[in-house]
Amino acid sequence: MRETKGTEAKFKPKIAEKRWSPSLENEIFEEWEKTGVYRFNPDSGKPIYSIDTPPPYASGRWHVGGATHYAQIDMVARYRRMRGFEVNFPFGIDRNGLPVEVEVEKKHGIAAHQVPREEFINLCKEFLDQVEEAILAAAKRLGMSCNFKQLYRTDSPEYRRITQETFIELWKKGLVYTDDRPTNWCPVCRTTIADAELEYAERDAYLCYIRFGVEGDSRGAVIATTRPELLCTCAAVIRHPEDERHQHLEGKKAVTPIFSRKVPILADPSAKPEFGTGLAMICSYGDYTDIRLFRELGLKAVLAIDREGRMNEAAGPYRGLTVEEARERIIDNLEKAGFMVRKEKIRHSTPVCWRSKNPVEFISMSEYYLKQLPFQEAVRRMFQEMEFYPPEARQLPLNWVDSLNVDWPISRRRFYGTELPLWYCRKCGKPYLPPPGRYYQPWKEPPPTPQCSCGSTDFEGETRTFDTWMDSSITQLYILGYRRDENLFKKAYPCTLRPQGADIVRTWLYYSTLRTYQLLSDKAFRQVRISGMGLDEAGEAMHKSKGNVIWPEPILEKLGADAFRLWGASEARLGSDYRFNWSRLEGAARFITKLWNISRFISSFPVEKGPVELQPLDGMILAELNKVVEECVKGYEAMDFFIPAQAIRSFFWNIFADHYLEAVKARAYNFQNLFQDDAQRSAWKTLHLCLSTVLKLAAPICPHVTEAVWRRIYSETSIHLEEFPQPQKEWESSLGELLKPFTAFNSAVWKFKKAKNMALNSELQTVYTLQPLQPLAADLKAMHRIETLVFEQPPSGEKGLEKIEELYIRPK
Repeated sequence: MRETKGTEAKFKPKIAEKRWSPSLENEIFEEWEKTGVYRFNPDSGKPIYSIDTPPPYASGRWHVGGATHYAQIDMVARYRRMRGFEVNFPFGIDRNGLPVEVEVEKKHGIAAHQVPREEFINLCKEFLDQVEEAILAAAKRLGMSCNFKQLYRTDSPEYRRITQETFIELWKKGLVYTDDRPTNWCPVCRTTIADAELEYAERDAYLCYIRFGVEGDSRGAVIATTRPELLCTCAAVIRHPEDERHQHLEGKKAVTPIFSRKVPILADPSAKPEFGTGLAMICSYGDYTDIRLFRELGLKAVLAIDREGRMNEAAGPYRGLTVEEARERIIDNLEKAGFMVRKEKIRHSTPVCWRSKNPVEFISMSEYYLKQLPFQEAVRRMFQEMEFYPPEARQLPLNWVDSLNVDWPISRRRFYGTELPLWYCRKCGKPYLPPPGRYYQPWKEPPPTPQCSCGSTDFEGETRTFDTWMDSSITQLYILGYRRDENLFKKAYPCTLRPQGADIVRTWLYYSTLRTYQLLSDKAFRQVRISGMGLDEAGEAMHKSKGNVIWPEPILEKLGADAFRLWGASEARLGSDYRFNWSRLEGAARFITKLWNISRFISSFPVEKGPVELQPLDGMILAELNKVVEECVKGYEAMDFFIPAQAIRSFFWNIFADHYLEAVKARAYNFQNLFQDDAQRSAWKTLHLCLSTVLKLAAPICPHVTEAVWRRIYSETSIHLEEFPQPQKEWESSLGELLKPFTAFNSAVWKFKKAKNMALNSELQTVYTLQPLQPLAADLKAMHRIETLVFEQPPSGEKGLEKIEELYIRPK
């Protein structure tokens, strides 16, 4: 913009600040909290839109990907408010489970099982209280419009009470049982983990070709395995029934090397002829196939690995060694004894604990299970009834449901979590389930019953806790007032939206859907939004161990939350992964500055509220803006913020600022009184129509700067309480067809002046064009300082004209 002088000096901007400063964002957020702009009022009469905001884990910290994820959830909330919904947008902190225990053990140099339980729990609470503040500060700095005054915590007595009450109800329905069976065990975390908590990592390993003896056959048999340390547990050798290479072994017994244990050689289709030699040893337990075959073949298990991940007495000379140590030792022994035919270094997929990244072992122990296999078809149906954004994301949970083959082990041998509400009679062993109504801690308190049905008064309290997903899987019920506020629950159920990442579909989304159906025989959500992952600049997932984590705080400090939010919205379509890019983030910051500067310029002019006959140029820009509104509504409804972010940026910078604003400026100021008053008022009205509409379109993405401009120009009431723009019938016009020739004309004139080293405000004597731009003639002449503008082919032989693009120009 030019400095104000002459005619321009008559117009003074309403926006006093010459530059946008990210520091203003803090002031704006404080005002929102002070005035309660986002307070949830369930009795407002508006339709309720509830968002099950993922409660961040208190022991963690958001990197730029996590911060972007939460910022986009906030965009949903802001858009829905502007569409007339009463938005229930709570914020919770997930404080249960293993990660906090690991952090506390690391911080204090202790092991949870070696410290009095009460003392360890208090250390966990202290740690969580400290780190929780950082999470809340980050959420507020991002401009999230949650109801922070009603913060919930998953370790509060009220929340844990509801977790326990859901367990009590499912117990009474016959959906909970205890069983002693092989389960996934992490020796580092010292607890059972569910299949959904397993990850798979590519690890180096040796595929060992080991010679077994065979009774009555001096040739023996060679078997390939990556788990030679489990030789002591081998209960059978299998071959494929159609593998002719090993038919001579039918009915014979193999003899294990080192341990000399005789085991049957059986035909079974589980054997893979293409793997190793086609023979496989079945041990207790090397993998899921071993577990299944022990059950199907009725084999007797020998357990050689204890809960600390060390070999026990069944391993003989390897007792006391870790699994890795035993593997190295037995390979060495096999080689020295001549049993090792060869070994190959391979990479293979290994199941590891999601938290410790340590390989899991399969150890048989008694745990509580929640039935899930009988509900597979019902859960599939629930996913089919939900709306998924993007639609193709529905396949993620469906694939997981199809893969399930065991029930959910829900008990954990840890300490900081919701306790199983159970006591056991020491005399008869009968479990006692308390009535619902309060939070129970059986390990430290007596049962609320005087005696067992057998007459004994001696009870032992359960010491185990729930899998943390037993807590997390009821957030969608808790925020609706389940078992707390039945009036709200009746109004708001089912929860409108579950927004989450693809990485926890098989845990949070699946378990929430399963548990809601088991409790209420209905779907948990109407809509599910699945976002992609934020990656580093090289396209790698961000992890502390890699040293590639990019933290948002320095970015927010330097460029502001709105620039960060706009960058995140502009990077990729919903569901796609995206890379961090500093230069594009700076580009988003430049857009925020541009929005402020143009808003300040427009604030110089009066806001025309009465009817005005619009000039053709103004009708043209409103026709184009109408298309932008339609595109933005489409994107916001699909919860794909890439669409409105791109549409707003393209229109406002490339069309409105670069072309329309330059053209309408002369009429808005009415330089040299070239225009009638009605034409000037048309410019004012259109400038403010465009700006106010763009501000509202951008408000969910850039809440701070749009609020600042809105309150300085249009209203003392928050822009976030305004109605979201909708396409306007009166803005539809054939004048929109002028936009393309209009911008082409401008670009050609500017290109000509630049080639001639002329200032952009230099006068031109004559311009000929065949473009159908007659309705815009007055604005074009004033914009480019053209003396004569002719809409026809120049006469043949006329001198002094120069052709550029489709124009013929005679400079003055």
